[in-house]
Amino acid sequence: MNKRSISVIVPVYNSEQTLVALHKRLNSVCTKLAGEFEIIFVNDGSIDNSWEEIKNLEEKNPSAVGVNLMKNFGQHNALLCGIRKAKYELIATLDDDLQNPPEELPKLIEKLNEDFDVVYGKPEKEQHGLFRNISSVITKISLKTTMAVENAKNVSAFRVFRTQLREAFKQYSGSFISIDVLLTWGTNRFTAVPVKIDDRQFGRSNYTFSKLFVHALNMITGFSVLPLQIASMLGFIFAFFGLSILIYVIVQYLLVGTPVQGFPFLASIISVFSGVQLLAIGIIGEYLARMYFRAMDKPQYLIKK
Repeated sequence: MNKRSISVIVPVYNSEQTLVALHKRLNSVCTKLAGEFEIIFVNDGSIDNSWEEIKNLEEKNPSAVGVNLMKNFGQHNALLCGIRKAKYELIATLDDDLQNPPEELPKLIEKLNEDFDVVYGKPEKEQHGLFRNISSVITKISLKTTMAVENAKNVSAFRVFRTQLREAFKQYSGSFISIDVLLTWGTNRFTAVPVKIDDRQFGRSNYTFSKLFVHALNMITGFSVLPLQIASMLGFIFAFFGLSILIYVIVQYLLVGTPVQGFPFLASIISVFSGVQLLAIGIIGEYLARMYFRAMDKPQYLIKK
């Protein structure tokens, strides 16, 4: 395998216990794998001693680069910050919890050499609980909708891609970010390889069912018009349904001579149509909220040091 230059980006949040071991393993792998490399730790507003650990690593290791954000902006925002600071031809990203083994990185690089632009490390088997797995499925369905690529189902935080892809979204200024969706703006050559996922040794995952569900909702409304199309389709279907009910009422009156009677019938019709209208208004409201936040020009991240 030809040695490449690579920038490894690690978003960090409350991971002081894993950073030293993670850097040691990454440094060992990258020394063999790359001619030149850097390991960028982006501290995303940690409330423990993660930043102190990063500073210590930076002082003792020329390969370590530390970036400290002003507050917690979110994993993908921290990744974007690191991506924009990367200086080598390939970018690798992985979590800070040691569940993504750095030793699996050569597999991703080797697959990238087969004329792909983005390679994901997909878990050989899911290791989360039932609700977390359900939320992950929902998120991946949302990604497939917004990314419009088949390999969206294999998306993970363990990825390698060509640095030149960032040119496709260098002007993007929205405060909500999905790195995986932004990568589709530059290529459709995605693939994935199976990798081992180690057990979490410290702490708990910061992604809960509710957070992943909100993330999925944000992706769909932030990067796709599918909800608006669904609202339009529902409006058409129920307008047709309402017209059918009107024809039925008129025919009943003309043939039988009496109008359709019954409060339950009337209340049901009103409830159905009111529900659809509120659903459509809610979807439109989500898109208006996106426009509102874009108009505020909220920063994607802010570097403290």
